[in-house]
Amino acid sequence: MEIRTITAPFTDEVLSSLKVGDIVNVSGIIYAGRDAVLPKIVNMIDAGTLEENDIHLQGGVIFHTAVSPAGVGPTSSNKLEIEGTMPQLTKAGIRMHLGKGALKPETIAMFNEYNAVYAVIAPVTALLGSKVKAKRCVAHPELGMEAFYELQVEEFPCIIAAAHGESMF
Repeated sequence: MEIRTITAPFTDEVLSSLKVGDIVNVSGIIYAGRDAVLPKIVNMIDAGTLEENDIHLQGGVIFHTAVSPAGVGPTSSNKLEIEGTMPQLTKAGIRMHLGKGALKPETIAMFNEYNAVYAVIAPVTALLGSKVKAKRCVAHPELGMEAFYELQVEEFPCIIAAAHGESMF
């Protein structure tokens, strides 16, 4: 199977070409956040304060992880505080959610409405840490490693797990 490299932010054309089971390497700017910060990011969306924090979600990626000195690794995306934020984050422009675990059928259907996808990453913190070229805390630094981060990544490996109303789970 061919491994494609795709660069965030994504175009609709790139997203439309992704199929369940595709293996892709993601490069470009992605955001990192998990259950402590994602509801706060949704509050920022509702308040209209993303731009003043230099956060640009259009065509973007959110990796469900904390950013620690040890590196980055996926957390379960089906936690209420994470999966529950996906509709608002997707509506605001996120087009790929990265994490691990099965999602509800309603979430998969919602992705289809926005030409968005969900990709899974094996829990390989050391490998992923080597793919992070730069990191910057962009919101809620008081949460430490669970704050909202912007990451510059190169060839971040993942598998498309849900696209176009279909899921591998």
